[in-house]
Amino acid sequence: MTLEILFDIAGLEKKLQELENKTATPSFWEDNQNSGKVLKQINNLKSKTENYKKVQSTFEYLIELNEIVVEEIERFSNDEENLDLNNEIKEIINTTNNLEKDLDKLEISTLLSGKYDSNNAILTLHPGAGGTEAQDWVAMLYRMYCRWANDNGYEVKELDYLDGEEAGIKSVTFLVSGPYAYGYLKGEMGVHRLVRISPFDAGGRRHTSFASLEVLPEISEDVEININPDDLRIDTYRSSGAGGQHINKTSSAVRITHIPTNIVVTCQSERSQIQNRETAMKMLKSKLMNLKEKENKDTIDDLKGIQMDIAWGSQIRSYVFCPYTMVKDHRTGYEVGNVQAVMDGDLNSFIDSYLKFNSK
Repeated sequence: MTLEILFDIAGLEKKLQELENKTATPSFWEDNQNSGKVLKQINNLKSKTENYKKVQSTFEYLIELNEIVVEEIERFSNDEENLDLNNEIKEIINTTNNLEKDLDKLEISTLLSGKYDSNNAILTLHPGAGGTEAQDWVAMLYRMYCRWANDNGYEVKELDYLDGEEAGIKSVTFLVSGPYAYGYLKGEMGVHRLVRISPFDAGGRRHTSFASLEVLPEISEDVEININPDDLRIDTYRSSGAGGQHINKTSSAVRITHIPTNIVVTCQSERSQIQNRETAMKMLKSKLMNLKEKENKDTIDDLKGIQMDIAWGSQIRSYVFCPYTMVKDHRTGYEVGNVQAVMDGDLNSFIDSYLKFNSK
Protein backbone atom coordinates (compact mmCIF):
# COMPACT_ATOMS: atom_id res chain seq x y z
CA MET A 1 0.00 0.00 0.00
CA THR A 2 1.44 3.38 -1.04
CA LEU A 3 1.54 6.41 1.25
CA GLU A 4 -0.92 8.20 -1.05
CA ILE A 5 -3.54 5.48 -0.51
CA LEU A 6 -2.72 5.03 3.17
CA PHE A 7 -3.32 8.71 3.95
CA ASP A 8 -6.18 9.03 1.40
CA ILE A 9 -4.57 12.00 -0.34
CA ALA A 10 -6.97 11.71 -3.29
CA GLY A 11 -9.94 11.97 -0.92
CA LEU A 12 -8.42 14.96 0.88
CA GLU A 13 -7.71 16.79 -2.36
CA LYS A 14 -11.24 16.10 -3.63
CA LYS A 15 -12.74 17.48 -0.44
CA LEU A 16 -10.40 20.48 -0.63
CA GLN A 17 -11.50 21.22 -4.20
CA GLU A 18 -15.17 21.02 -3.23
CA LEU A 19 -14.67 23.50 -0.38
CA GLU A 20 -12.64 25.90 -2.54
CA ASN A 21 -15.43 25.80 -5.15
CA LYS A 22 -17.84 26.94 -2.45
CA THR A 23 -15.76 30.04 -1.80
CA ALA A 24 -16.23 31.07 -5.44
CA THR A 25 -20.02 31.33 -5.12
CA PRO A 26 -21.40 34.89 -4.72
CA SER A 27 -23.41 34.04 -1.60
CA PHE A 28 -20.51 32.39 0.25
CA TRP A 29 -19.20 35.54 1.95
CA GLU A 30 -22.65 36.70 3.04
CA ASP A 31 -22.70 34.16 5.87
CA ASN A 32 -19.69 35.06 8.02
CA GLN A 33 -20.20 32.18 10.42
CA ASN A 34 -20.36 29.50 7.72
CA SER A 35 -17.57 31.03 5.62
CA GLY A 36 -15.28 31.07 8.64
CA LYS A 37 -15.99 27.41 9.27
CA VAL A 38 -15.29 26.47 5.64
CA LEU A 39 -12.06 28.47 5.54
CA LYS A 40 -10.90 26.68 8.67
CA GLN A 41 -11.58 23.32 6.99
CA ILE A 42 -9.67 24.45 3.89
CA ASN A 43 -6.63 25.44 5.95
CA ASN A 44 -6.68 22.12 7.81
CA LEU A 45 -6.91 20.11 4.58
CA LYS A 46 -4.16 22.16 2.93
CA SER A 47 -1.91 21.53 5.90
CA LYS A 48 -2.42 17.76 5.63
CA THR A 49 -1.88 17.59 1.86
CA GLU A 50 1.19 19.85 2.06
CA ASN A 51 2.68 17.63 4.76
CA TYR A 52 2.20 14.64 2.48
CA LYS A 53 3.80 16.42 -0.49
CA LYS A 54 6.77 17.33 1.70
CA VAL A 55 7.22 13.68 2.67
CA GLN A 56 6.85 12.58 -0.94
CA SER A 57 9.44 15.10 -2.13
CA THR A 58 11.92 14.08 0.59
CA PHE A 59 11.41 10.41 -0.24
CA GLU A 60 12.09 11.01 -3.93
CA TYR A 61 15.23 13.00 -3.06
CA LEU A 62 16.42 10.12 -0.86
CA ILE A 63 15.99 7.69 -3.75
CA GLU A 64 18.10 9.96 -5.97
CA LEU A 65 20.84 10.13 -3.34
CA ASN A 66 20.93 6.36 -3.05
CA GLU A 67 21.15 6.00 -6.84
CA ILE A 68 24.12 8.39 -6.87
CA VAL A 69 25.89 6.36 -4.19
CA VAL A 70 25.28 3.11 -6.08
CA GLU A 71 26.63 4.67 -9.30
CA GLU A 72 29.75 5.94 -7.52
CA ILE A 73 30.40 2.54 -5.95
CA GLU A 74 30.12 0.84 -9.35
CA ARG A 75 32.30 3.51 -10.96
CA PHE A 76 35.13 3.09 -8.44
CA SER A 77 34.70 -0.63 -7.85
CA ASN A 78 38.31 -1.23 -8.87
CA ASP A 79 39.66 1.98 -7.34
CA GLU A 80 38.51 2.05 -3.73
CA GLU A 81 41.22 4.54 -2.67
CA ASN A 82 39.56 7.30 -4.73
CA LEU A 83 36.05 6.42 -3.57
CA ASP A 84 34.88 9.19 -1.25
CA LEU A 85 31.22 9.08 -0.27
CA ASN A 86 31.42 10.80 3.12
CA ASN A 87 29.29 13.78 2.06
CA GLU A 88 26.71 11.62 0.35
CA ILE A 89 26.45 9.25 3.30
CA LYS A 90 26.00 12.14 5.72
CA GLU A 91 23.31 13.60 3.47
CA ILE A 92 21.49 10.27 3.31
CA ILE A 93 21.56 9.93 7.10
CA ASN A 94 20.31 13.49 7.65
CA THR A 95 17.60 13.17 5.00
CA THR A 96 16.47 9.82 6.42
CA ASN A 97 16.22 11.32 9.91
CA ASN A 98 14.19 14.26 8.58
CA LEU A 99 11.95 11.91 6.61
CA GLU A 100 11.31 9.86 9.73
CA LYS A 101 10.25 12.99 11.63
CA ASP A 102 7.99 14.18 8.80
CA LEU A 103 6.39 10.75 8.50
CA ASP A 104 5.77 10.78 12.22
CA LYS A 105 4.03 14.17 11.95
CA LEU A 106 1.96 12.90 9.02
CA GLU A 107 0.93 9.83 11.01
CA ILE A 108 -0.08 11.98 14.00
CA SER A 109 -2.16 14.26 11.77
CA THR A 110 -4.20 11.25 10.59
CA LEU A 111 -5.00 10.40 14.22
CA LEU A 112 -6.63 13.80 14.74
CA SER A 113 -9.95 12.83 13.20
CA GLY A 114 -12.24 13.18 16.21
CA LYS A 115 -15.44 15.22 16.09
CA TYR A 116 -13.90 18.23 17.85
CA ASP A 117 -10.17 17.61 17.31
CA SER A 118 -9.76 20.65 15.07
CA ASN A 119 -11.31 22.99 17.67
CA ASN A 120 -9.67 25.32 20.14
CA ALA A 121 -9.20 23.91 23.64
CA ILE A 122 -10.37 25.17 27.03
CA LEU A 123 -8.10 24.03 29.87
CA THR A 124 -8.79 24.27 33.61
CA LEU A 125 -6.27 23.47 36.34
CA HIS A 126 -7.19 22.76 39.98
CA PRO A 127 -4.91 21.80 42.89
CA GLY A 128 -5.46 18.70 44.95
CA ALA A 129 -5.08 18.46 48.71
CA GLY A 130 -1.93 20.04 50.06
CA GLY A 131 -2.53 23.77 50.23
CA THR A 132 0.35 25.96 49.09
CA GLU A 133 2.42 23.06 47.74
CA ALA A 134 -0.40 21.87 45.45
CA GLN A 135 -1.24 25.43 44.38
CA ASP A 136 2.39 25.99 43.41
CA TRP A 137 2.21 22.80 41.34
CA VAL A 138 -0.78 24.28 39.45
CA ALA A 139 1.31 27.39 38.69
CA MET A 140 4.12 25.18 37.36
CA LEU A 141 1.73 23.25 35.12
CA TYR A 142 0.12 26.47 33.87
CA ARG A 143 3.55 27.77 32.87
CA MET A 144 4.36 24.42 31.19
CA TYR A 145 1.25 24.45 29.00
CA CYS A 146 1.69 28.13 28.12
CA ARG A 147 5.27 27.41 27.05
CA TRP A 148 4.14 24.43 24.95
CA ALA A 149 1.44 26.52 23.29
CA ASN A 150 3.80 29.37 22.45
CA ASP A 151 6.49 27.01 21.14
CA ASN A 152 3.96 25.32 18.83
CA GLY A 153 2.34 28.43 17.39
CA TYR A 154 -0.80 28.53 19.54
CA GLU A 155 -2.30 31.53 21.30
CA VAL A 156 -3.18 31.48 25.01
CA LYS A 157 -5.92 33.60 26.56
CA GLU A 158 -6.56 33.55 30.28
CA LEU A 159 -10.29 33.28 31.04
CA ASP A 160 -10.36 32.94 34.81
CA TYR A 161 -7.63 33.12 37.45
CA LEU A 162 -7.63 32.78 41.23
CA ASP A 163 -4.39 33.37 43.14
CA GLY A 164 -3.22 30.99 45.83
CA GLU A 165 -3.33 32.16 49.43
CA GLU A 166 0.46 32.25 49.90
CA ALA A 167 1.81 31.23 46.50
CA GLY A 168 0.75 29.48 43.33
CA ILE A 169 -2.73 29.31 41.82
CA LYS A 170 -6.03 28.10 43.30
CA SER A 171 -7.57 27.67 39.87
CA VAL A 172 -7.01 28.87 36.33
CA THR A 173 -8.97 28.47 33.10
CA PHE A 174 -7.40 29.41 29.78
CA LEU A 175 -8.14 29.09 26.07
CA VAL A 176 -5.56 27.60 23.67
CA SER A 177 -6.40 28.73 20.14
CA GLY A 178 -5.11 27.26 16.90
CA PRO A 179 -5.60 24.32 14.50
CA TYR A 180 -6.20 21.03 16.31
CA ALA A 181 -5.49 22.48 19.76
CA TYR A 182 -8.07 20.18 21.33
CA GLY A 183 -6.91 17.16 19.32
CA TYR A 184 -3.38 17.52 20.64
CA LEU A 185 -4.27 18.46 24.22
CA LYS A 186 -7.22 16.15 24.94
CA GLY A 187 -4.88 13.41 26.14
CA GLU A 188 -3.49 15.72 28.82
CA MET A 189 -6.77 15.58 30.74
CA GLY A 190 -6.42 13.91 34.13
CA VAL A 191 -4.45 14.05 37.36
CA HIS A 192 -0.79 15.11 37.30
CA ARG A 193 1.51 14.10 40.17
CA LEU A 194 4.58 15.98 41.43
CA VAL A 195 7.36 14.58 43.64
CA ARG A 196 10.00 17.05 44.86
CA ILE A 197 11.74 18.65 47.84
CA SER A 198 9.24 21.31 48.83
CA PRO A 199 10.54 24.92 48.84
CA PHE A 200 7.80 25.63 51.40
CA ASP A 201 9.04 23.04 53.89
CA ALA A 202 11.68 24.41 56.27
CA GLY A 203 12.77 20.84 56.98
CA GLY A 204 13.58 20.17 53.30
CA ARG A 205 11.36 17.11 53.15
CA ARG A 206 10.08 15.44 50.02
CA HIS A 207 6.43 16.11 49.14
CA THR A 208 3.96 14.59 46.71
CA SER A 209 1.35 16.93 45.19
CA PHE A 210 -1.52 16.48 42.78
CA ALA A 211 -3.31 18.74 40.31
CA SER A 212 -6.15 18.00 37.91
CA LEU A 213 -6.38 19.22 34.34
CA GLU A 214 -9.69 19.39 32.49
CA VAL A 215 -9.50 19.75 28.70
CA LEU A 216 -12.61 20.58 26.68
CA PRO A 217 -13.16 21.61 23.05
CA GLU A 218 -14.41 25.12 22.51
CA ILE A 219 -17.83 24.60 20.98
CA SER A 220 -18.33 26.67 17.83
CA GLU A 221 -21.39 28.87 17.35
CA ASP A 222 -22.91 26.56 14.73
CA VAL A 223 -23.35 23.74 17.29
CA GLU A 224 -26.80 24.08 18.80
CA ILE A 225 -27.14 23.34 22.52
CA ASN A 226 -30.50 24.06 24.07
CA ILE A 227 -30.10 25.32 27.63
CA ASN A 228 -33.15 26.29 29.66
CA PRO A 229 -32.56 29.83 31.03
CA ASP A 230 -34.48 28.82 34.16
CA ASP A 231 -31.73 26.27 34.87
CA LEU A 232 -29.10 29.01 35.16
CA ARG A 233 -28.02 31.13 38.10
CA ILE A 234 -25.89 34.07 37.00
CA ASP A 235 -23.84 36.05 39.52
CA THR A 236 -21.55 39.02 38.98
CA TYR A 237 -18.65 40.07 41.17
CA ARG A 238 -15.45 42.10 41.12
CA SER A 239 -12.61 40.52 39.19
CA SER A 240 -9.63 39.43 41.26
CA GLY A 241 -7.11 38.84 38.51
CA ALA A 242 -4.77 41.14 36.62
CA GLY A 243 -6.17 43.95 34.55
CA GLY A 244 -5.52 47.25 36.27
CA GLN A 245 -7.85 49.50 38.22
CA HIS A 246 -10.95 49.09 36.06
CA ILE A 247 -11.15 45.32 36.32
CA ASN A 248 -11.15 45.42 40.12
CA LYS A 249 -13.51 48.36 40.64
CA THR A 250 -16.49 47.10 38.63
CA SER A 251 -18.52 43.91 38.93
CA SER A 252 -17.45 42.71 35.50
CA ALA A 253 -16.67 39.08 36.39
CA VAL A 254 -19.43 36.54 35.74
CA ARG A 255 -20.21 33.21 37.40
CA ILE A 256 -22.81 30.93 35.78
CA THR A 257 -24.18 27.88 37.60
CA HIS A 258 -26.10 25.21 35.72
CA ILE A 259 -28.39 24.17 38.57
CA PRO A 260 -29.38 20.64 37.40
CA THR A 261 -25.76 19.46 37.08
CA ASN A 262 -24.15 21.93 39.50
CA ILE A 263 -21.61 22.84 36.81
CA VAL A 264 -20.04 26.23 37.56
CA VAL A 265 -18.10 28.37 35.08
CA THR A 266 -16.51 31.77 35.69
CA CYS A 267 -14.92 34.36 33.45
CA GLN A 268 -13.16 37.58 34.38
CA SER A 269 -10.75 38.09 31.51
CA GLU A 270 -12.72 40.81 29.72
CA ARG A 271 -13.35 44.38 30.87
CA SER A 272 -17.04 44.15 29.98
CA GLN A 273 -19.57 42.10 31.94
CA ILE A 274 -21.35 41.32 28.66
CA GLN A 275 -18.18 39.90 27.11
CA ASN A 276 -17.44 37.84 30.22
CA ARG A 277 -20.99 36.47 30.15
CA GLU A 278 -20.66 35.46 26.48
CA THR A 279 -17.36 33.71 27.16
CA ALA A 280 -18.74 31.99 30.26
CA MET A 281 -21.70 30.68 28.23
CA LYS A 282 -19.27 29.21 25.68
CA MET A 283 -17.43 27.48 28.52
CA LEU A 284 -20.71 26.15 29.92
CA LYS A 285 -21.78 24.82 26.52
CA SER A 286 -18.45 23.00 26.17
CA LYS A 287 -18.84 21.39 29.60
CA LEU A 288 -22.44 20.37 28.98
CA MET A 289 -21.69 18.99 25.51
CA ASN A 290 -18.78 16.98 26.89
CA LEU A 291 -20.90 15.64 29.75
CA LYS A 292 -23.80 14.87 27.41
CA GLU A 293 -21.60 12.79 25.11
CA LYS A 294 -19.78 11.12 28.00
CA GLU A 295 -23.06 10.09 29.60
CA ASN A 296 -24.58 9.23 26.20
CA LYS A 297 -27.68 11.31 26.85
CA ASP A 298 -30.08 12.58 24.21
CA THR A 299 -30.57 16.11 25.57
CA ILE A 300 -29.06 18.49 28.10
CA ASP A 301 -32.20 18.09 30.22
CA ASP A 302 -31.32 14.42 30.77
CA LEU A 303 -28.18 15.39 32.68
CA LYS A 304 -29.96 16.28 35.92
CA GLY A 305 -28.34 14.82 39.01
CA ILE A 306 -24.94 14.12 37.41
CA GLN A 307 -22.17 14.23 40.03
CA MET A 308 -19.01 16.13 39.08
CA ASP A 309 -16.53 14.58 41.52
CA ILE A 310 -12.79 14.58 40.86
CA ALA A 311 -11.06 11.28 41.68
CA TRP A 312 -7.63 12.11 43.07
CA GLY A 313 -4.91 9.50 43.00
CA SER A 314 -5.57 8.15 39.51
CA GLN A 315 -2.70 10.12 38.00
CA ILE A 316 -1.97 9.93 34.30
CA ARG A 317 1.57 11.25 34.64
CA SER A 318 4.25 11.68 37.32
CA TYR A 319 6.90 14.40 37.40
CA VAL A 320 9.75 13.41 39.72
CA PHE A 321 12.42 15.94 40.76
CA CYS A 322 13.87 13.95 43.68
CA PRO A 323 15.56 11.52 44.45
CA TYR A 324 16.00 11.22 40.65
CA THR A 325 14.58 13.11 37.67
CA MET A 326 11.94 11.52 35.49
CA VAL A 327 8.62 12.24 33.83
CA LYS A 328 6.53 9.14 33.15
CA ASP A 329 3.14 8.70 31.51
CA HIS A 330 1.40 5.86 33.33
CA ARG A 331 -0.94 5.07 30.44
CA THR A 332 1.61 4.63 27.66
CA GLY A 333 4.70 3.85 29.73
CA TYR A 334 6.61 6.59 27.88
CA GLU A 335 9.18 8.37 30.05
CA VAL A 336 12.06 10.83 29.83
CA GLY A 337 14.76 11.85 32.30
CA ASN A 338 14.95 15.57 31.53
CA VAL A 339 12.14 16.83 33.76
CA GLN A 340 13.16 20.48 33.36
CA ALA A 341 12.79 20.33 29.57
CA VAL A 342 9.26 18.99 30.03
CA MET A 343 8.40 21.75 32.51
CA ASP A 344 9.69 24.21 29.90
CA GLY A 345 7.05 22.97 27.45
CA ASP A 346 8.71 20.01 25.73
CA LEU A 347 5.52 17.91 25.66
CA ASN A 348 5.24 16.79 22.04
CA SER A 349 6.78 13.36 22.63
CA PHE A 350 4.20 12.66 25.38
CA ILE A 351 1.34 13.99 23.27
CA ASP A 352 2.38 11.97 20.22
CA SER A 353 2.91 8.75 22.19
CA TYR A 354 -0.56 9.05 23.73
CA LEU A 355 -2.23 9.67 20.37
CA LYS A 356 -0.56 6.57 18.94
CA PHE A 357 -1.36 4.52 22.05
CA ASN A 358 -5.01 5.62 22.02
CA SER A 359 -5.43 4.69 18.33
CA LYS A 360 -4.61 1.01 18.89
